[in-house]
Amino acid sequence: MITYNSFPMRDWHVKHMEKTIVKYISGLSTNPSLWEKRQYKRFNNIYRTRGNIKNDIKHGVTNEEVQLFLQKLRDDSTFLDLRNKDGVLERLDEVEKYFYKLRYHIDS
Repeated sequence: MITYNSFPMRDWHVKHMEKTIVKYISGLSTNPSLWEKRQYKRFNNIYRTRGNIKNDIKHGVTNEEVQLFLQKLRDDSTFLDLRNKDGVLERLDEVEKYFYKLRYHIDS
């Protein structure tokens, strides 16, 4: 019997989900160039972030993994310097609010 891997790039999508969330919540650097500002405004908003994560979920990332990573961002000491930046916790709350709502919608 042949077993098929229904999500062959699952590990890549897990890493992509993590990078997407970190990139969104970290915001702009302290001294961004004009190019960075333009790219941030164009690509780094909550709608694109949610869309990218939903695409990763379609390709094998579970909603529980997203929530565990969000909890890790909030609690783990490795992300302490990230949490100390301005506006990070507000953006993290925004992402969590959407995915907790999505989890409740899927579970019911």
